[in-house]
Amino acid sequence: MSISVSIVEDDAGLRENLVRLIENSPGFRCASQHASAESALKEISHANPEVVLMDINLPGLNGVECVRRLKPMLPGTQIIILTAYNKIEHIYDALSVGATGYLLKQTKPDDLLAAIRDVYEGGSPINSSIARKIVQSFQKTAAVGGEVATLSPRESEVLDLLAKGYLYKEISEKMELSSSTVRTHVRHIYEKLHVRSRTEAVTKHLGQMRAPVSA
Repeated sequence: MSISVSIVEDDAGLRENLVRLIENSPGFRCASQHASAESALKEISHANPEVVLMDINLPGLNGVECVRRLKPMLPGTQIIILTAYNKIEHIYDALSVGATGYLLKQTKPDDLLAAIRDVYEGGSPINSSIARKIVQSFQKTAAVGGEVATLSPRESEVLDLLAKGYLYKEISEKMELSSSTVRTHVRHIYEKLHVRSRTEAVTKHLGQMRAPVSA
């Protein structure tokens, strides 16, 4: 039995190469091919593929948004992102909306076929360079989380209000504290987070709150 694969890729040459690779490899068949997310969302459910290879940089809707809309339509279909993008935000965005694998376009043909079989059998194929980025991001988030955890409840509340854009005077009124006390809390926050500005403190706070989500 062959694994059915649909391809969503706007580069005609690359799309044709992928179709040729799938069709000429025993155990695989190309269920459909699409040049845009809109085309995929409209037509791919008729093909009902077991695996989808999805580009991110598509005309119109991007690949991440396509995955978000496609998963409810085909919950049993496994989606592998196949892209040139290796930024951590793209990786997490794709995985958080339902992609099961993330590969770069320079992946060798044999490795791509192995990844398709892997995701079909329940795995989550990811290039080693992408896996390293994910690990580094988790380590960075854990370190930031450790720093934020050293804040007292009052300091955490002040930092949260700073992140929401409150001025010192507004924080003072809201928390019923004197301005000097608020400034003391802010100074302690800077010391514990090893930062020198409000922007750096808020960035660390938001980074800790937006912990990576895998799927």
